[in-house]
Amino acid sequence: MYAGRLLTAGIVALAFANARAATFYVRPDGGSVAQCDGRSNVAAAAKSDHHCAWHHPFDALPPGGPARIAGGDTLNIAGGSYAMGRDADEAGALEKCRLDWPWDCHMTPVPGGTAQQPTRILGAGYDGGCPRPPELWGTQHASTVIDLSGSSHVEVGCLEITDHSSCIEFHKGTNRADPCEREHPPYGAWASAGISASDSTGVNLHDLYIHGLAHDGIRAGRLRDWSLERVRVIGNGWAGWNGDLGAGASGNSGQISFRDVEIAWNGCGERYPNGSHFGCWGEDSGGYGDGLGTSATAGHWVFDHVNVHHNAQDGIDLLHADRTAKIDLRSVQARANAGNQVKASGSVRIEQSTIDGSCSALGAEGGLAAGDLCRARGNSIELRLSEGIHDEVAENRIAGEGDCLLGVECTEQDCRSAAASIVRNQFSGSSGAADPRRLPCSAWVDPDLRGVRLDFLGNTVRNTRNKGCPQGFVCGSTRDGK
Repeated sequence: MYAGRLLTAGIVALAFANARAATFYVRPDGGSVAQCDGRSNVAAAAKSDHHCAWHHPFDALPPGGPARIAGGDTLNIAGGSYAMGRDADEAGALEKCRLDWPWDCHMTPVPGGTAQQPTRILGAGYDGGCPRPPELWGTQHASTVIDLSGSSHVEVGCLEITDHSSCIEFHKGTNRADPCEREHPPYGAWASAGISASDSTGVNLHDLYIHGLAHDGIRAGRLRDWSLERVRVIGNGWAGWNGDLGAGASGNSGQISFRDVEIAWNGCGERYPNGSHFGCWGEDSGGYGDGLGTSATAGHWVFDHVNVHHNAQDGIDLLHADRTAKIDLRSVQARANAGNQVKASGSVRIEQSTIDGSCSALGAEGGLAAGDLCRARGNSIELRLSEGIHDEVAENRIAGEGDCLLGVECTEQDCRSAAASIVRNQFSGSSGAADPRRLPCSAWVDPDLRGVRLDFLGNTVRNTRNKGCPQGFVCGSTRDGK
């Protein structure tokens, strides 16, 4: 009887929470908070009873807070273009949007919902294929466009997130790129990041186009159970996904999944408004340029139908994942990134993917300096084995022009119980741009790796400088091409 009353009370509480969740509306012809309560999807001029849409996302999530929506609510943003920063209507009157302190002029963190009732920030058309997403564009040195700091159980979808400037933050001004104005107003129509997040659980990002930001597309760490679906992260000045928050731990846990995602041209500028890419710069030039990179992290990272290309440093860099991490890549296309295409530690499986280490492509296409081409030897895949872990690279097409198509090393002094299986792959090398006479090796093993079981089975190898079984591997049925 007592248990039955508890169950009934829980059902009632959940129903009450769902009933309280509200939908709010933003549209360009809406009104201010003094005119409208945001609860009706009609223009301000059409209503006289205060029940009309707001005119800007800042009305719902004002810089400095408190939020005018609650956890579990939905904010529906109509098509249109919204300046996200001090250029927004009425923003200058807000304390966080002062002329001498404009970087804090961004939406207050989204209030968290629950697993059953997430808070939703959605562009109109989210339920119909998102044909014309609203544009949220950062301006006047705003540090971010959307803030998910401490925000859990949130859904963000059907938005274009960008800025209206071609500048790259801190850029040295080489390769025809302009650094952003950071010292004196007016700063210009730029923002540092598209989405910033920390200490956040259970977030779903979908149908987003995040591009042209001055520093990072997504800057996120200390996450648990995030998912990205149908997201494009393109042409951001430093990184696509920057997982290093600096001071303190930035590690992640749970499952971090990417499905139908494109990450490209990061570490390069994006011309406004035509969207062409220029001014690529990597570490040797004082920049960065990973498509996705993290500091030390755990978690189960899943990449499924992900296209990562033309980033000014590595494509996917999870080399700092710890031995508890699990990294799965399925049907991934990784090509033309200027460093390694994929690098990972922990328990790694790469399958049915195309990994093409054409690491000099950005020299001609993006103006990347010669010293930034094919960094970290330009190996197409770099694996760092961990004690007691078995990695597998199976049924992939692996090409490249770097030093080797596959590099294997160890995270610890003793990796004797580690293992790796390289099976049924097609390896194909090409001469490097730096030395047209030199072909890559098929696979290289750190000479300090001893006693590790490395199987090289059923692979096809062509156009590499080493023939037969790569040194350090146990081979079987490997076929060499010319």
